[in-house]
Amino acid sequence: MSSRSNDSNKKRIGVLVSGGGTNLQALIDAEKRGELGGGSISLVIASKPGVFALERATTNGIEAKVLARKEYGSIAEYSKALADTLEAAGIDLVVLAGFLTIIDEQMYERFPNRILNVHPALIPSFCGKGYYGLHVHEAALAKGVKVSGATVHIVTPECDAGPIVLQKAVEVKEGDTPEILQRRIMEEAEWKILPEAVRLFCEGRITVENNKVHIKGE
Repeated sequence: MSSRSNDSNKKRIGVLVSGGGTNLQALIDAEKRGELGGGSISLVIASKPGVFALERATTNGIEAKVLARKEYGSIAEYSKALADTLEAAGIDLVVLAGFLTIIDEQMYERFPNRILNVHPALIPSFCGKGYYGLHVHEAALAKGVKVSGATVHIVTPECDAGPIVLQKAVEVKEGDTPEILQRRIMEEAEWKILPEAVRLFCEGRITVENNKVHIKGE
């Protein structure tokens, strides 16, 4: 393990990935700028081998592991292995950064209010089952919305229904394709509010009451 994660005063962050890892890179860059509130990305876990996010991790001296979903017979078995691995690494905060694998209640019970996800829309619009990746932006454009954006929320058993931490709106422009809108939302919203939400957590400023997030000092 890299010495970068050995400071006991830092909140240890585990990032779960399934693809290229652009949101992971945003977190890595934010940490380098000292913008994660004392948090340190200590472990990256991929749900399949060979994804570029793993290379991003190793290039930056972060421990990287593969827990391949296909090697487990059920969601329960996979969720247990994932939770066991995160707990063994002493992870304080789990961040889903383009993690496309279903997990069950074991994760939520063992990391209550300690799992963050970024969704590429303004929840409760264009969220829930089936709304992931380009599907979100296709639906937004089909509806003709003038504003979309991104949401960071705490993960709960109901898909995309957990308490909202931060949101940021992004203009939808004439002639946008799903790919163009996806990129704009990443650049203008996701890559900004995900590191900000992590910072707020690591600074101990997030509390949850009645399914709502309250941010201390605001």
